[in-house]
Amino acid sequence: MAIALRRPDEIQKLRAANKIVGGALELLQANTKIGASLKDLDAMGEDYIRSCGAKPSFKGLYGFPNSVCCSLNEVIIHGIPTDYKLQEGDVIGYDIGTELEGYFGDAAVSVGVGKVSDLDIALIACAKDTLYHAIGEIRDGMRFKELSLIMEDFIHSRGFVPLHNFCGHGIGTKPHEEPEIPNYLNGKNPKAGPKIKNGMAFCLEPMICQKENRPIILDNKWDVVSADGLRGSHYEHTVAVINGKAEILSLA
Repeated sequence: MAIALRRPDEIQKLRAANKIVGGALELLQANTKIGASLKDLDAMGEDYIRSCGAKPSFKGLYGFPNSVCCSLNEVIIHGIPTDYKLQEGDVIGYDIGTELEGYFGDAAVSVGVGKVSDLDIALIACAKDTLYHAIGEIRDGMRFKELSLIMEDFIHSRGFVPLHNFCGHGIGTKPHEEPEIPNYLNGKNPKAGPKIKNGMAFCLEPMICQKENRPIILDNKWDVVSADGLRGSHYEHTVAVINGKAEILSLA
């Protein structure tokens, strides 16, 4: 399948959808406090999205029951919100999608609750720093596989490993489009596969594990943990390639 090249007016529509994602994530970060319940945070995120005239695009997507993925501690991605109330030392990941006038937004952050361990601080920093490092390296004409290798090498440099079998993705008039963008080199040749071009829009989302890269999906069919059973982290932005470089769309 061909990777879509977006016109400037389409990128503006993506920017509008993603700005709402950025605002929702800022709201949830500000309300990440001891005693806050995951279901209340999910409802807060959904209310904000709808108040901006958008739809929470994750709700019902592939059967997901909520609007915000709330991934707690050992859950790295796709966590289902529960009645659990946040406690000192928890790490919570929020992943949010929106649809506005037929265009989609998507981004994620990981947040510590109160005082967290040095290891958790390092895990969160690894996801965030990998994301921003990779975005800064994007150039028109480079290969997506080169980008995957850049992320893998950066994660390894921090002493962690990327979660396997899940990946970043294209985005536009569907929440998930071509290409798939793993956080590790799939195969041996980074100079193979499709090239990044001006007008492309896609999501990068480093998913960080401590020791094992093999994912396990829990009994609720959604929560994804590492085979090592240890805490992880996750960050994501939607970007568009404009004038040869990547511009982040998912900021408030």
